[in-house]
Amino acid sequence: MNKSIEKLQNDLCSHSLYKNITDLNSLRTFMSWHVFAVWDFMSLLKSLQKQITCVSVPWFESNFDPELVRLINEIVIAEESDIDLEGNVSSHFSLYLKAMDEVGADTFLINKFLETQDFSILPQEIQEMLTFHLNLAMNGKVHEVASSFFFGREKLIPEMFTSLVKIVEDKNLKCPTLLYYFKRHIEIDGDSHGPLALKCLDKLLVNEEHKDQALIVAINSLNQRNKLWSFIQEEIYRSENKAPSINNH
Repeated sequence: MNKSIEKLQNDLCSHSLYKNITDLNSLRTFMSWHVFAVWDFMSLLKSLQKQITCVSVPWFESNFDPELVRLINEIVIAEESDIDLEGNVSSHFSLYLKAMDEVGADTFLINKFLETQDFSILPQEIQEMLTFHLNLAMNGKVHEVASSFFFGREKLIPEMFTSLVKIVEDKNLKCPTLLYYFKRHIEIDGDSHGPLALKCLDKLLVNEEHKDQALIVAINSLNQRNKLWSFIQEEIYRSENKAPSINNH
């Protein structure tokens, strides 16, 4: 792994944000902003599905390795139609919203954004993250999207979520749906999706130019996540000190 990417991933997994999640109030603040990363992850995944598999009518055989097609379809199935705690079919995004409702986290802003697609209602840091990933999903080359998807998400999530599970369990925070969400991602991303996403990326990096482009995207994607973590940490601090949020929500 490139040393710059490795350092950014290590920095994220040891970010001081985790030390600031100490009770349900700070967890609620975390979730109300982290949900935007949960949402824009799906655009990266659907971009890969669109570019690697066939989603058009009439159907045509994909030009990509069938193993890649299978990989992407398997991840889509899990993300869009997994099984929740009660045995019901649910997308991971819906599962996260349910977890937010369970702990009383504010869902107003994410729901308003999804309804209006109005970026102006969001803090600058959230706007920048969403704009970067949505632009990548809509206009990026397939190996660039795959790089963000692997290095910025699938490779990173198991270790990040393990830290969050430890906090929730050590602090005895009552959030069974969120705990299930975290553990489910640790399981499938660590054991299956992460290794498969790396395999997918390796197959797409056919020359040095692709490798250079993928590296740039990976670094930018990790920097966006780092900015999000720092922003959430500041929001927790503001909330604890009863200071007004920067976007007054």
